[in-house]
Amino acid sequence: MSEKIISNKNNLQILHEDNHIIVINKRVGDIVQGDKTGDKPLSEVVKEYIKEKYNKPGEVYLGVVHRLDRPTTGIVVFAKTSKALERLNAMFSKRETQKTYWAIVKNNPPKTYDTLVHFLKRNPKNNTSKAHIKEVPDSKKASLEYSVFKTLDNYFALEINLHTGRHHQIRAQLSAIGCPIKGDLKYGFDRSNSDGGIHLHARQLVFVHPVSKEEINIIAPTPNDVIWNNL
Repeated sequence: MSEKIISNKNNLQILHEDNHIIVINKRVGDIVQGDKTGDKPLSEVVKEYIKEKYNKPGEVYLGVVHRLDRPTTGIVVFAKTSKALERLNAMFSKRETQKTYWAIVKNNPPKTYDTLVHFLKRNPKNNTSKAHIKEVPDSKKASLEYSVFKTLDNYFALEINLHTGRHHQIRAQLSAIGCPIKGDLKYGFDRSNSDGGIHLHARQLVFVHPVSKEEINIIAPTPNDVIWNNL
């Protein structure tokens, strides 16, 4: 298994950087934005990196555009200007970005390729979402498509395209079809990974640059561990 390394200003995995945006390959355990744990979030680490690299006096501006669950790895976009943040926020909320995830799951899904539609109900007490086949009170419709792209010795590698962006959506929906993600105790996998992460990776993001308007296509390398390296 991969050794747990937390990102700092000297070891950030930067996938893209220009005057308006910076895109990071998030590690397991990195928390995107501050929460009740009090752990230093990735947003602060990126600010430290910018401050040092460009020798900036005073406070560095950085906007959080979207988040990834703490045990998940992959692409996270930050805005370096308020103009970029406003436009990226609009793009993400209107689903004008194309997000692709990779997941390693325990069981072979019922179909090689499928579109899953569930109604997710969030449980704030234990920070999970339950996937229901039919609409229930306070639930939100969740949709994704997946395809099995590789069969490993004990696992199956899935490529996932999200149609909606719900809380723990991929984790809950895959668990609902009997395919929990490797290491994901919350959603039915039988043991944790040694680094505390899960095998879910935000692999690719395609979007229009908020200022230059050119298409940006980013691919994040997978973490260095035996299973990911088999892909």
